[in-house]
Amino acid sequence: MLRCFAKIATPFFILSTFSNVTWASDHQDPWEQVNRKIYSFNKAIDNCCFKPVAKGYRAITPKIVDDGITHFFHNLKEPLVALNNGLQGKGRQSASDMGRFVINTVTSAGFVDVAQKMGLDKHEEDFGQTFGKWGASSGSYLMLPFLGSSSVRDVLGKPFDAAVNPRNLIENNTANISLFTLELIDLRADVIPLEKIIEGDEYVLLRDVYLQRRDFLVHDGQVKDTFMDDDVDESADSAPPITTP
Repeated sequence: MLRCFAKIATPFFILSTFSNVTWASDHQDPWEQVNRKIYSFNKAIDNCCFKPVAKGYRAITPKIVDDGITHFFHNLKEPLVALNNGLQGKGRQSASDMGRFVINTVTSAGFVDVAQKMGLDKHEEDFGQTFGKWGASSGSYLMLPFLGSSSVRDVLGKPFDAAVNPRNLIENNTANISLFTLELIDLRADVIPLEKIIEGDEYVLLRDVYLQRRDFLVHDGQVKDTFMDDDVDESADSAPPITTP
């Protein structure tokens, strides 16, 4: 739940501005009963462990340090982003991503997004998106223990994502686990202010926003606007028949 919520909360505001947003239909969540139980488990773990720690982290960490840690973990994902942009045939973006990784690593060890200030925009790609770009459907929605929202397609992509993450090149298990834990805490702390916007069935909200956002990313933001099509169809249905003398 922690990872998925951190990734989907902000784009939720972007997606909500589109008139064509269509929430997930039942066939996308055939395992809802099991998924809800896993969600409840994740929520309980979050309430007793991660959320209190994240609150403490926010209380003692200066914003400039918090931002630096966030940039550091984003920078670690740049090789993954570059590889997947390349696999999707987006060579210019792939080169830009590698440029971002080199510049930010050399200038600040990734703690400052110097490349952004130089005009190299940040992208977000992974193997789940690449599989989608290659034509694979998302498959059924899955709620994973600890990790949160996913889909069959995205689960198949996760081992490849992990293989490209530079953090996993660290042979010291203690250091690797420590970095992973810090990343989770940093992610969880960043979404605490957004919790107040959640109303109603939180499970349904997270599921629907996750699926919509993943579709949005796979298609690089090219979302078909069906709002006008619906208006045209309704107008046609309500119009009187045309008769000829």
